[in-house]
Amino acid sequence: MPTQREQDEARIRQRIDQIVDGIGAKDLQVLQRIYATDVVSFDVEPPLQHVGIDAKLKNWAKVFTIFSDVSYEVRDLTLTVGADVAFGHCFGRLSGTLNNGTATSGMWVRGTFCFRKIDGEWLITHDQASVPFDLATGKGVTDLEP
Repeated sequence: MPTQREQDEARIRQRIDQIVDGIGAKDLQVLQRIYATDVVSFDVEPPLQHVGIDAKLKNWAKVFTIFSDVSYEVRDLTLTVGADVAFGHCFGRLSGTLNNGTATSGMWVRGTFCFRKIDGEWLITHDQASVPFDLATGKGVTDLEP
């Protein structure tokens, strides 16, 4: 019989899978159920932070209007799970076909997720996506692969 911690880790991994599936289906309702209402997101786009579920969903809606079809890949997901908080990190890549018909393999970003168990459900309370940058030029480095 799995321990509570093992059950919680499995549930969090299912949450990450739901993100992947929700993005592929362009389904904001699926994504909404994964985030806490007061989520704080440090996304790759300005501003420095996006606060609240509406701001987070607005970011995903923007992605969905740019891509005719889209997918999200997660690699090397590592989780640390406590009784009511958990965090994880991974590499993520958004790819697909843009509305103009151009296929893009996207770029790999570094992803961090912070979860809190709220009313028995693991919800994302904070996430961050980032790209490394070249110190000499100040420009993002978007061609790296895990």
